[in-house]
Amino acid sequence: ECPARIIRHPLGRHTPRPHFPHMPEPMPSISRPTDTDSAPASLIELDRASVVRGDNTVLDALSLRIVAGQHTAILGPNGCGKSSFIKLITRELYPLAREGESPVKVLGQDRWNINALRTQLGIVTGDLTRDLLDMPDLGVEEAVMTGFFASLVVPEEAEVTDDMRARVSEALALVDASTLATRNVAELSTGELRRVLIARALVHRPQALLLDEPTAGLDLVAQHAFLQLLRGLAQQGITLVLVTHHLEEIIPEIDRVILLRAGTVRADANRATALTSDNLSAVFGGAVQVRREGSRYFATSA
Repeated sequence: ECPARIIRHPLGRHTPRPHFPHMPEPMPSISRPTDTDSAPASLIELDRASVVRGDNTVLDALSLRIVAGQHTAILGPNGCGKSSFIKLITRELYPLAREGESPVKVLGQDRWNINALRTQLGIVTGDLTRDLLDMPDLGVEEAVMTGFFASLVVPEEAEVTDDMRARVSEALALVDASTLATRNVAELSTGELRRVLIARALVHRPQALLLDEPTAGLDLVAQHAFLQLLRGLAQQGITLVLVTHHLEEIIPEIDRVILLRAGTVRADANRATALTSDNLSAVFGGAVQVRREGSRYFATSA
């Protein structure tokens, strides 16, 4: 078995790069950032990025940097700019231009092709869930296979190789969804579909996953099982970037929390420092009571 490459955590911990048996490295279409002991590889970097939609400023000079190995949650209420942040990464939105400067960089680059990006940063959003549910005859294996082609179907002219099929099987196994392989997407529960979407993102062996409110719509049992899945992925060395307004989604492996309100960063600290009643009350605009149970945090409206 090939040894895991070590990524240095900015706080001094080491995280092994994920190893997928029998899944060779993909041929990247964009260069991989280099990481050194003194400067961990940058995944996402915003430098005073502003986005205006109509008359509204949805991101207001937002600055943040997320590096490989640093599991991070971006937490805030609806309308705080979380969706706009994701759309900057997927190039559905663009920041206001500044001459000679780059407000947004992904994997160290200020220009990127979103299809090439997915080979290094897997992206799982609610929009994709809705798109797949509109295709009742789509099989699970094919849905995962479409991750290679950045489409919702496998193009008729596309060549599907044995290596691709092996990667699909490995990705489904990694998210404990092998038994779903022969079913149709339309038959799946919400929790099962989320697993399939993560498998779709994993076929390229990305170094990180960007997740948009991954447990939305799940019941308590399904939510617990899904969060255990995320913990397993984090422990295997896949960097998680979680975008949510659900405090309970912040698994113990995520130790950095960025609080957003009105398109700006209101706090950026470790969990214990960021997740306080005062901070969340200020961010959510109302009285919020935070409680800690073991390594998990929960919030209620006070």
